[in-house]
Amino acid sequence: MGTEISEPLILDKESIDDGAGIESELVPEWKDQITIRGLVVSALLGTLFCIITHKLNLTVGIIPSLNVGAGLLGFFFVKSWTGFLTKLGFQVSPFTKQENTVIQTCVVACYGLAFSGGFGSYMIAMDERTYKLIGADYPGNRAEDIKNPGLGWMTGFLFVVSFLGLFSLTPLRKVMVLDYKLTYPSGTATAMLINSFHTHSGAELAGKQVKCLGKYLSISFIWSCFKWFFSGIGDSCGFDNFPSFGLMLFRNTFYFDFSPTYVGCGLICPHIVNCSVLLGAIISWGFLWPFISAHAGDWYPSGLESNNFKGLYGYKVFIAIALILGDGLYNLIKIIYISAKEMCNKSTKLSKLPIVNEVIDNESSKVLAEQRKRDDIFLKDRIPTWFAASGYVALAAISTATIPIIFPPLKWYLVLVSYIIAPALAFCNSYGTGLTDWSLSSTYGKIGLFIIASLVGSDGGVMAGLAACGVMMSIVSTAADLMQDFKTGYLTLSSAKSMFVSQLLGTAMGCVIAPLTFWMFWTAFEVGSPDGPYKAPYAVIFREMAILGIEGFSELPKHCLALCFGFFIGAFLVNLLKDVTPKEISQFIPIPMAMAVPFYIGAYFAVDMFVGTVILFIWERINQKDAEDYAGAVASGLICGDGIWTIPSAILSILRINPPICMYFGPSLSS
Repeated sequence: MGTEISEPLILDKESIDDGAGIESELVPEWKDQITIRGLVVSALLGTLFCIITHKLNLTVGIIPSLNVGAGLLGFFFVKSWTGFLTKLGFQVSPFTKQENTVIQTCVVACYGLAFSGGFGSYMIAMDERTYKLIGADYPGNRAEDIKNPGLGWMTGFLFVVSFLGLFSLTPLRKVMVLDYKLTYPSGTATAMLINSFHTHSGAELAGKQVKCLGKYLSISFIWSCFKWFFSGIGDSCGFDNFPSFGLMLFRNTFYFDFSPTYVGCGLICPHIVNCSVLLGAIISWGFLWPFISAHAGDWYPSGLESNNFKGLYGYKVFIAIALILGDGLYNLIKIIYISAKEMCNKSTKLSKLPIVNEVIDNESSKVLAEQRKRDDIFLKDRIPTWFAASGYVALAAISTATIPIIFPPLKWYLVLVSYIIAPALAFCNSYGTGLTDWSLSSTYGKIGLFIIASLVGSDGGVMAGLAACGVMMSIVSTAADLMQDFKTGYLTLSSAKSMFVSQLLGTAMGCVIAPLTFWMFWTAFEVGSPDGPYKAPYAVIFREMAILGIEGFSELPKHCLALCFGFFIGAFLVNLLKDVTPKEISQFIPIPMAMAVPFYIGAYFAVDMFVGTVILFIWERINQKDAEDYAGAVASGLICGDGIWTIPSAILSILRINPPICMYFGPSLSS
């Protein structure tokens, strides 16, 4: 944990071939690293990735890392554009790895708001559809705690909460990146990718990856278009409802729905994540729900609607919540413990560090020169502490005054307290992300949700808790993203100031693009309908969490609380077992957070993701090198192609143009 990556291995080879090492590499000024063409490409890719994130948020809630895709597509678009203009005889400025890094940073900041903005969780949990799903007669679920999505207030809310995280930890960038040398695995991997693009051999590989991505993007787009023609009217037609394993398993949601997006997710996500999701589907839909259903009339009243919390639906939601909270709370405690331990160890080592004058050889001299150059560039363009502090205070003041206007139950003093404690939580999350690559922004958000909901009480506690969740999630998420990008910038010789400015620009883009792309889904589809394609599973879960914070467990069906407690403790113990067993054993222990998702949604997407992981497993056995080089490109192509089809599909839906054919499966007629 926290070991230093061997950074010299990811240097641009062209910069050291002349014997002078990295010292000879020309680095553009920070202003030159941010270009108009880069911002245009960032806006285009940000829009595409926001659509993909919304689609995943509103279906399964699992968002794979798209950083690699952002770096790859950014390289492809700018290289294609500059190549085209050069052939026409125009003189264009060279495309540098610093500009590539800025584009990637902008895109990640933009699509990050599609997640931390709560469009699939706390924000949509406030709407009327989620209120009706839970039921008007459900204790604590008040009609007054409704705020339907609106472009105006959603955009305004994002603008007043999304920038604070960027100012909260900026003064600590040297501590996090240089002093503690946190690895930030995703940021380091992205830097390696960008550095490789801007060498001769890397550019050749990047070209092949882009061709691969384009090929599978086209296949995915054409397949999604083909599927549409058979999907009929309603939600029971087409390949999305193909009973691959028979009608009995189909009724228990076990089927392959031919989704390129989920197969692509299976290719990107680690094997253990995909297997955990499938195991969760087998436990819940294969055994637990059929077992509980057999006790209908005893454990809960029979004949209830499928979305009634006093029936089977209540077990699905609350057991999923128990697993998520158990996993999240364990990891939160673990990361705080690791962070504190590492900081203590680091300070002890620094205080006892002996001064040694050692003779260094030529190779060591190069390494020291490389590191010195990186350090100098990283520290050159300083972001003054007074600027960051005054920016945070000013934004906090604006937000404290504005949020109670948008959400009246969340009083100004509660917002102020949140902003006072938020930097400490942002530091914990950023430090933990640097050590483990695991951001717990949603866990911090849930903690804020429970605390504020219980403080406000039944009179507005649901709305106040959900809004407070958004405030906390935005700060801790953007702070961790910024530190990750500082690490990427450090390894690609990009200016810290250009990283900060590109984060600001990307966040500003996201505040506009994320609500607009979500609005496309909201107006074109029945978002939140349990029978529709966009079930928004976490909307119900987050609203129930807020209700739980003010009402308690009194209305749960029989044995539901005992089962929840069992799964909560189980999640804790599984995580503990994973940490205390040797790596050769722990790598096969499932992840409770991933297991929880199918408990509520269904098993179909778990089958798709498992297909993706099987393809990758076989591919790795046949050709490990090819799998490493192209699996990300294939996955990105599958996800992007299906994501692009969402746009014409939404337009067709808005225009009320329905598919011409309904492909439906039923039991054979008895003779």
